[in-house]
Amino acid sequence: MTNLAQALRIALRALRVNKMRSFLTMLGIIIGIAAVIAMMAVGSGASYVISQQIASIGSNILLIIPGSTTSSGIRTGSGGVQTLTYEDSRAIMQECPSVELASGTIRGSGQVVYGNQNWSTLLMGATPELFIIREWPVSSGRSISSSDVDGAAKVCLIGRTIAQTLFGDEDPLGKMIRIKKVPFTVVGVLEAKGQSPQGTDQDDVIFLPLRTAQRKLLGSQFPNSVGAILVKARSEELLASAEEEITALLNQRHRITNGKDPDFTVRNLSEILAVAEQSAKAMSLLLGAVASISLIVGGIGIMNIMLVSVTERTREIGIRMAIGAKRNDILLQFLTEAVLLTLLGGILGIVLGAGGATVVSSILSWPTLISPVAITVAVLFSGAVGIFFGFYPARKAAGLNPIEALRYE
Repeated sequence: MTNLAQALRIALRALRVNKMRSFLTMLGIIIGIAAVIAMMAVGSGASYVISQQIASIGSNILLIIPGSTTSSGIRTGSGGVQTLTYEDSRAIMQECPSVELASGTIRGSGQVVYGNQNWSTLLMGATPELFIIREWPVSSGRSISSSDVDGAAKVCLIGRTIAQTLFGDEDPLGKMIRIKKVPFTVVGVLEAKGQSPQGTDQDDVIFLPLRTAQRKLLGSQFPNSVGAILVKARSEELLASAEEEITALLNQRHRITNGKDPDFTVRNLSEILAVAEQSAKAMSLLLGAVASISLIVGGIGIMNIMLVSVTERTREIGIRMAIGAKRNDILLQFLTEAVLLTLLGGILGIVLGAGGATVVSSILSWPTLISPVAITVAVLFSGAVGIFFGFYPARKAAGLNPIEALRYE
């Protein structure tokens, strides 16, 4: 311990004597660590955003949308014709063992008016199961009930954005609003959901009972049709089974025989977003790996300066050996100096990287996450660089012949 403390004092004195050279030597490490911290923070922020988007749509989700159809030799694109019905969603929930819940949905847009306030927003017709599937609770009031759907009741659930835009600080529960000139009673306000994976405001929405939307607001030439069906599997492991069961059931219900294209498409939303999350993590690691190259360059710079230092202090080394210093003491002295350089550079790099990540976050409005693990790894890695690149110069210093070192001019 005494030898280490003495080596540390000598190393600090050597760094103070050559302040500018020490700083320039550390600069490569500072830039390398700062780049690694900043890149990892940006990558972690991207992963966080995607994971939040995955959480916002719910877990174990399958989306069924109308597919392409062919009529008189003319083939429509995906979703060109409404081929899904409310009864399809009920059949999926009742006849597919791997399915926990299913909800048909229909969507459109329209102007909503309250008092002297008006707003154009997304209108969604849905069943009570949708809010369980989406894991979207009500913050005040109640949700849409099955009796609301069956009776085509003129009630609605509003998102947080609608509540703030139309009502401000006023309690919206029980208030009458007009949607496309049709009066509706607000029975509940949903919890804030945030942005969707596409970047749209999920809280800028009004939910209506599905039958009400079909018959009074968003109806089409196919009165019982739905725009999509959202399905929740019983578990993540049963997603594939649920997809197979749904495909088989809808093929049977829509009379799709072998050789014919299905008129629907089943998509696994969680899987799509999980792939995006993995891509973001891979990009984060790639950016960190690219940034770490500068650490190697900085390490080479430290080795170079330490070799110069050994040459400049050859006579000093000879004097220390002459008065009793052992080779291990000389080795420890120069190794400590190299590690100290890299650790100080690493600490300054962490501060600079954290500051850079904060600036990026404020300018681009993009979340950046600086994890304690990344900081710990950065400190340990900078110390390892010092040991690796400082060992050869230290070993060279320890291997000097005392007599020749004393004669060195």
